[in-house]
Amino acid sequence: MKFTRSAVVAMLGAVLLVSGCKTTKIEEKHHPAKLEESGEKGIMKVILEPKAAERIGLQTAQIVEQGGARIVPYGAIMYDTKGETWTFTNPEPYVYVRHKVVVKSIEGDRVILSDGPAAGTAVVTIGATELMGAEHKYGH
Repeated sequence: MKFTRSAVVAMLGAVLLVSGCKTTKIEEKHHPAKLEESGEKGIMKVILEPKAAERIGLQTAQIVEQGGARIVPYGAIMYDTKGETWTFTNPEPYVYVRHKVVVKSIEGDRVILSDGPAAGTAVVTIGATELMGAEHKYGH
């Protein structure tokens, strides 16, 4: 079967015309974590939807004071790419804020802090990795 040049041009035009008629709908991706300014340079508040906290199995514990030392579970400690140590506090329901800590020593699964949030502060023990990812927009 032999096509003339005008027949090929007509077919290409028809294909382009038909393909141009399709409407492409771009849906905005839903993010179960929202970010807000924390008031500290370089640190954002991560606000999760309740279902998101449930899905990542987020858990918290309180910083305890024993003999003048503040102690957190080892799972509450995060290390950044520079080796700095952090924890995520939970100042209100479904709100999480990264807070710098200084580790004095580690004894098994307990971390003794020389600086950080006050005793009684809720810190994230499971799910901090996901919060760090949300704060830095990994995967968005």
